[in-house]
This record gives sequence, C-alpha cells and structure tokens, in this order.
Amino acid sequence: MNSFSLEKATEKQATLIRKVYSWMTAALLITGGVAYRVSSSEYLLSIIFSSKMSFYGLIIAQLAIVWYLSARIKSLTLVTATILFALYSIMMGVTMSAIFLAFTQASIASTFLITAGTFGAMSLYGYTTKKDLTSWGGFLFMGVIGIIIASLVNMFLASSVFELIISYVGVLIFVGLTAYDTQKIKALLENQDNDEQGQKLALLGSLTLYLDFINLFMFLLRIMGSRK
Repeated sequence: MNSFSLEKATEKQATLIRKVYSWMTAALLITGGVAYRVSSSEYLLSIIFSSKMSFYGLIIAQLAIVWYLSARIKSLTLVTATILFALYSIMMGVTMSAIFLAFTQASIASTFLITAGTFGAMSLYGYTTKKDLTSWGGFLFMGVIGIIIASLVNMFLASSVFELIISYVGVLIFVGLTAYDTQKIKALLENQDNDEQGQKLALLGSLTLYLDFINLFMFLLRIMGSRK
C-alpha cells in the first residue's frame, strides 16, 4: 500500500471512529434525558415499577435488542440499526429513572463527570497504546460472568458489604473493558470504507462503548452516590 492509499485509509478510519463517539454521546444524552423525564412523572413511574412483569419485560426487551443488533448488524440497513440503537437508549433511560429516586441529583452529576473522565482516559489509552490488549478479553469476559452470578446470589443474601465488593470489582472490569473494546473497535474499523457497511460497524462499536460507560457509571454510583 503506497503512502497516499495509507493516508486515505487512515482518514476513513478516523471518520468512522468519530462516528462511534458521536453516536455513543447521542445515546447517553437520550438515556439521561429520558431517565430524568420519567423520574419526574409519578404516572410513568407507577406504570413501569408497579409490577415486576412490566419492569422485567422492559429488561428482556433491552437484551433482545442488543442481541438482535449484534447478530444481524450486517443484514440490517443503517437506518434500522440506528432506530434500534435509539430505541434501546430510550429503554435504558426508562430503566435508569430509578436512580433519581434512590440517589441525590448532585451525586448523580458528580459521578457522571467522574465516569466521563475515567472512561475518556481509558478509551484514549486503548486507542493509542501499542500494547496488544487481546489477552485481556478472556479475563474480562469471565469477570463479567462472575459479576452477574455474584449479583444474582446477592439478590438473596441482600448483603451491603457484598454489594460494595461487587461494585469495586465491576469498576475494575469495565475500566479494563473500555480500553480493550476501544482497541478492538479501532482494529475492526481499520481499512473499512465510510459506506453503509462501515458505518454499521461503527454503530455497533458505539453500542459496545455505550454499555461500558453505563455499567461503569452504575458501579461507581453504588460506591460514591449519596442515597436519599
């Protein structure tokens, strides 16, 4: 590949990377806005949290969208994939409205800023480091599985100390995942054209980083948040 072709490929990759962060930022704004709006409405809160069926139905719908997007991203149109991502962001906002009932707005805002700083630093590290982070993948994946199992166990134990331990471990896991996923997305978008296929891969990358951010924020909030 000559220098001109290499420069063009790098430029296309940079364009797609910018779209990754643009979509992720837009999704976070949607989630935050919806969460705040729902938390301000007793009517909406009563619909969502009045029964376990409606709440768990919302969770299942979110998982279904993530699975469908990940599995069918190549066959979906960019418009459909974008709509599904936006819908997922809205659903996540509805689910996260509960944090405004449990924590003070000041602690939510401060934790968000800390999350943004931590996420930004680790994402920058993942993007710029020459170290191959591939070996982190298996360890981090097992860590996520461990957190899920521990959280399910703690639903029965209801231990505040165990929850705090899970939260600290969760922060470490998603700090690592932020760097790992950033490097993985960078590699995925290498030599991709800024066409619909390339943009769909960028959208999938933005969903991955969005989930890293949300999980990191939630674990930090459990540690640092001031409860009402």
